[in-house]
Amino acid sequence: MRLTPSPLRRALLALGLLTLTVGAQAQQAAAWPTKPLKIMVGFPAGTSPDLVARTLAEPLSKALGQPVIVENKPGAGGNIAADMVAKATDGHTIGVMINGNLTIAKLLNAKTPYDPARDLAPISLIGTAPLVLAAPVDAPGKTTAEFLAAARSSGDKWSYGSPGVGTVGHIGMELLKARVDMNPVHVPYPGYPQVVTAMLGGQIQLSMLPPGLALAQARAGKVRVLGVTSAGRSTLTPEIPSLAEAGVKNFQLEIWNAVAGPASMPKPVVARLSALFSEIARSPEVRQRLFQQGWQVAGGSSEALALRIKSDTAVLGKIIADRAIKAE
Repeated sequence: MRLTPSPLRRALLALGLLTLTVGAQAQQAAAWPTKPLKIMVGFPAGTSPDLVARTLAEPLSKALGQPVIVENKPGAGGNIAADMVAKATDGHTIGVMINGNLTIAKLLNAKTPYDPARDLAPISLIGTAPLVLAAPVDAPGKTTAEFLAAARSSGDKWSYGSPGVGTVGHIGMELLKARVDMNPVHVPYPGYPQVVTAMLGGQIQLSMLPPGLALAQARAGKVRVLGVTSAGRSTLTPEIPSLAEAGVKNFQLEIWNAVAGPASMPKPVVARLSALFSEIARSPEVRQRLFQQGWQVAGGSSEALALRIKSDTAVLGKIIADRAIKAE
């Protein structure tokens, strides 16, 4: 006669199997890596994501006891490298990515060969930075609130510049337009240097610039800074008020970079990497180097990064859908 295990016995057997599985995974994570680790970067050498990756690589190599190699595969706004990470099967490939690669890549272009939510495993947020709303030095209004009022009254007679369709500078301005009910026309440029040149030449009336570039131009007396896009003042630019201080409600926008791996990466390995990256990024030496590169150090768990990705995707995705923004 065959006896059927009782519910309690079945539960105990399942718990035992789960314990064995977790134990095996923990041992696997402790033994990992078994060969050099590769960090993919979707931008050329010397760019901000590349500098961040190389800043993290040396201390990570010391912590893991394996070489850490930074490999640049520029193109498609970082999406080529992100796709290589998503499709990696060697268990030793991760990437330093910008927020667009991890949030809105598929929303902007349906042909993007990977889905951030499905194909990538968030590991750790590394650094964040606000953008700075900037205008020509002779822009109207004595205050930011007065400038925004002038922008509203100008309708579509004003223009704003960005480094291209689908960039954070573009989507951020569209978000600001929705929040303050203004309607300047978008003019895309190849990059931020051309945006600044157009502003100095009077072709555009406003733009969202990276903080380092905005401050350098403001200190040279070439542009006027109106506010940062973070919820409050940034430690990167403490002298610049937030747009919230000018009365812009429900507006927060930051650029950021993070580490991610393929979705197939074992969770214990992701957890180990997340803890290591947080510790490395928050160490005094690395924190200072990242700050000099224009980043406020974040760090944190893979779960926290996943929540940030979900939140940013929802906010920016709504603007992309409402304004029918497409980057081909």
